[in-house]
Amino acid sequence: MCGIAGILNFDQQPIAHTTIKTMVHIMAHRGPDGEGIYIDDFLALGHRRLSILDVSPTGSQPMASKKEDWIIVFNGCIYNYLDLKVDLKNKGHHFISTGDTEVICEGLSEYGPDFFKKLDGMFAIAAWHKPSKTLWLSRDRYGVKPLYYYQQNGVLLFASEIKAFLKHPKFKVEVNLSALNEYFTFQNVFTFNTLFKGVTMLPPANTVKINVNTPLLHSSWWDYNFTEPDNSISLADATAETERLLTKAVAKQMVADVPVGSYLSGGMDSGSLSVLASKHVDRLYTFTAGFEMSEVNGVEAGYDERIDAELTANFIKSEHYEQVLNAGDIKWALPKVVWHLEDLRVGMSYPNYYISRLASKFVKVCLQGTGGDELYGGYPWRYYRVFQSIDQKSFFNNYYGFWQRLTNDEDKKHLFQSDVFNEIKVEEPRTIFERVFTFNDKLKYDTAEEQIQNSLYFEIKTFLPGLLLVGDKLAMANGLEERFPFLDNDLVNFAQKIPVKHKLGNLELMKKVDENLMGDKKKVYSEFDDGKTVLRRAMKDILPERIVNRKKQGFSAPDESWYRGENAAYVKELLLGKNIACHQFIQPAFIEKTIYEHCEKRINHRLLLWSLMNFEWWCRIFLNYEKI
Repeated sequence: MCGIAGILNFDQQPIAHTTIKTMVHIMAHRGPDGEGIYIDDFLALGHRRLSILDVSPTGSQPMASKKEDWIIVFNGCIYNYLDLKVDLKNKGHHFISTGDTEVICEGLSEYGPDFFKKLDGMFAIAAWHKPSKTLWLSRDRYGVKPLYYYQQNGVLLFASEIKAFLKHPKFKVEVNLSALNEYFTFQNVFTFNTLFKGVTMLPPANTVKINVNTPLLHSSWWDYNFTEPDNSISLADATAETERLLTKAVAKQMVADVPVGSYLSGGMDSGSLSVLASKHVDRLYTFTAGFEMSEVNGVEAGYDERIDAELTANFIKSEHYEQVLNAGDIKWALPKVVWHLEDLRVGMSYPNYYISRLASKFVKVCLQGTGGDELYGGYPWRYYRVFQSIDQKSFFNNYYGFWQRLTNDEDKKHLFQSDVFNEIKVEEPRTIFERVFTFNDKLKYDTAEEQIQNSLYFEIKTFLPGLLLVGDKLAMANGLEERFPFLDNDLVNFAQKIPVKHKLGNLELMKKVDENLMGDKKKVYSEFDDGKTVLRRAMKDILPERIVNRKKQGFSAPDESWYRGENAAYVKELLLGKNIACHQFIQPAFIEKTIYEHCEKRINHRLLLWSLMNFEWWCRIFLNYEKI
């Protein structure tokens, strides 16, 4: 894992060494093991190294191919690099290092940019083709490794983290109001915009070509496909193949020249990875975050997963460590979390910061269970809300209501300051939401199965990238690499083909639920916690029964209780008063009303309060340049 950055001057003016050096240096946390810089007149590449494969100097970057036609900087890990290496050796290429970076160099020299499609792994790559003076940027299938670019004022900047742009004289921080509107609708950004005006995230499975004579040329080379399930696959066959492919994926991702550990919540996904990983080492390191619960009540009283995590840890005899968070930890961590995230997406994230900090004391690589829910239908209460929609419009109406997590269109005139409100298009998030579906002309809306497949597609295209970004940024903040065995190419390809009926065990029963029946339908939906049937069957012989049958639970701090109790003073301190940074965008009266309603237990505003607190710190750090 590493951090990469670069500059391309369209006016072909030479680049000062100090400019690229400062851009790279600000990302030193991503690569504490070394630094490298390459300058070719009006092109510069920079790299910070976290040594995982081939920790010797032969693995240093930037790295050139033997013909010196390609120079690359690379952030990630290629799991099929040994197979690719054999192919390239057969074509006459020779190798000095034992890592994966040199394979990319020689692969580009042999195949050109089409080689990106051959990579099985997580990556963000910048590749300079010297003969044509052309820069290529490419990102992995799933968007595990981040890559941003900025093209204005005659310059193109790219980097693993946006903060690198702060060190370039032609970059100016301005708020992207469209992204702000999107964020305060979804608590996420579904587009590839960011809160920084002009800064774009390169989409997953995308390659972009850049030179001084032509505009940026994007090409997308892969997408998820849940629309062609193989209905001939039996549950038994799906179970056996899932177990085989997941076992193989974990084995591939355990390869490293440094210690590898595993996050261990009380759930099945991380538990499965930990059990499988434990077979490859004498004693596995495992890590869990829990919460001090003395002032917590209601549904949040069950958020602490330590008991179930300890059960699995004891089952595999891992060397197990726990981080217990209390209400006071958010005040210390939040500014650091916002500084590292920069690109605000998805929900509670400071527990991720603490658990990765703990893991980094013992290992350099940690397995993470993200992706299992999105592939295998881990959120059935979402799907059962929409699977009986009568047509596409009905489906959009039902599903949009769920993902409109923070504010609705009517609220926005009270949320945003008048000049902001007049600038934005209030209805734009709805358009963005629908475009995720309509962009894919293969999606159909006629049957329950098709509607659930569409839900899986939407969530893996929007929600998952946010989770991956949070995972990468907060792990790399602590010099730690996260790996995601559920996002193995072979496993993903097969999981998409598994019929919905093998993922949701109560689908046929739910089809008989009368949508017009009296009573609380949400209660009906919540009783069917039947997701990931095939995965549960695949893991039933290797995990404790309690873990296999455990209900799905998200990883979140008990902030509803803490914002009303121990953290109420901090919330008010941060968001109320005369010199609040976000007040130039957000109306103080709206914030006051939100805090009052939450503290008086009228409405649970924990997600909105978290987002307001994040945005306040974002404004302080990136607009007001407040030191943390």
